[in-house]
Amino acid sequence: MGVHQPQPELFSYKVNLEGRVRPDHPLRRVAQAVDFSFVRAEVASLYGRNGNESVDPVILMKMMFLLFYDNVASERELMSMIPERLDYLWFLGYGLDDEIPNHSVLSKARRRWGQEVFRRLFIRTIEQCVKAGLVSGDKLHVDSSLIAAHASRDAMIKSCPELIAAYAAAYGAAEKKLNDPADRPGYQAVNDRMISSSDPDAGLANKGSLGNHPAYHHHRAIDDAHGVITAVETTSGSIAENKKLMALVGQHQQNTHSKPRTVIADHKYGTVENYLACHDQGLVTHMGDAKAKAAPVEGIFAENQFSYQPQDDTFLCPGKKTLKARRFIMRQGVWEYAADKGVCLACPLRSQCTRSKTGRTLSRHPRADILKECRSQAHSPEARRDRGRRQHLLEGSFADAANNHGFKRSRWRRLWRQQIQDYLIAAIQNIRIVLSRSGLKPAVSLAQAWDKAVLVRIGSGVDLLAKLGVLGAVR
Repeated sequence: MGVHQPQPELFSYKVNLEGRVRPDHPLRRVAQAVDFSFVRAEVASLYGRNGNESVDPVILMKMMFLLFYDNVASERELMSMIPERLDYLWFLGYGLDDEIPNHSVLSKARRRWGQEVFRRLFIRTIEQCVKAGLVSGDKLHVDSSLIAAHASRDAMIKSCPELIAAYAAAYGAAEKKLNDPADRPGYQAVNDRMISSSDPDAGLANKGSLGNHPAYHHHRAIDDAHGVITAVETTSGSIAENKKLMALVGQHQQNTHSKPRTVIADHKYGTVENYLACHDQGLVTHMGDAKAKAAPVEGIFAENQFSYQPQDDTFLCPGKKTLKARRFIMRQGVWEYAADKGVCLACPLRSQCTRSKTGRTLSRHPRADILKECRSQAHSPEARRDRGRRQHLLEGSFADAANNHGFKRSRWRRLWRQQIQDYLIAAIQNIRIVLSRSGLKPAVSLAQAWDKAVLVRIGSGVDLLAKLGVLGAVR
């Protein structure tokens, strides 16, 4: 029986990191799939020709990649882990005796580079997915998620809107809201009266048991075939998620060079503005209907019981009375219809029609026919199936980012740094999709899938598409 005598070696000439990292190590596959050397050309103009040499930008990018790839708690911890991780040393191109830089080089590099370099990394992963045939491009799923800012609620400053605006201007804070024509006049948002002194870009958002807390909103679009992330946008937490739908659609088209045929989202996106914008671009709207979520008033005639008369632009009520257009509400973009004065007061069905003292009113959008068509698409069986797929496809993408890459908490402060975090996480998820789907046949559109697929019955009674190359598109 042998007994090992541990003796520290003063010199070692036989250590070969190439042989110490197993052939199937995940970082080997990442190194083969991703060319990080592009960063040198991207940041070359940001460095001078004299003075001390910086750490290789490729190594810095790889370090920030590892930070989120393995969800390392902090940059200090990453730097302390690198010397004791042979796989990290091999991935970075370091030897056992090479000096590991101080953690501050990462924050300095981010400040010097800005977010554009990381956006290019994200776009390159999309291009790689498109080249590998993992993007069908015909169906686009859209959603957003709140990310807790790296700021305490105790750091919130509350004051009058004028002082808050001056504070935000002094710190160059990001825009906290978008102009909404449907905003109520005189309404004052909470972000007009409060701002975080730790992170002025983060907006107050209210969700669940957390209450009002500083946060960012991460908006994401993914392709239907394999869940490839094709567009991301980061805003203050106070920006409503439905305000960024068309921006994501445009970004998807630019990044993939393909126009989606169908847009899929939950009912929060099913607004009049989004329906009309999608229609104007020729997109099928499989978004939930925000109007359908409004609960009808019990005991009162619903709007669908009033018939519209297009020949004279009037409504006919259940009591056979005529409601005429009387004014255009600019902030809502609709016409208001009402009966002549005294008609509703004398109507025997008044108790079933309205509780207003002035009578029943209806509103109609000038493009109501188009809205009806869009809502018909939203309530179709195909739309319900697509929203069911969206629920596990997109929510699964968010869950994967949260569980494996620290998605739900900001590591750094200010919006531009949060954008860097979101670009890195989205790029890492796309790379993992490329690695996991390598060897599969190219994705096809759903229309092609149904033409080529053959349904088979399994013992559990679940119908699956059995033909290879179709499974990823419709699973």
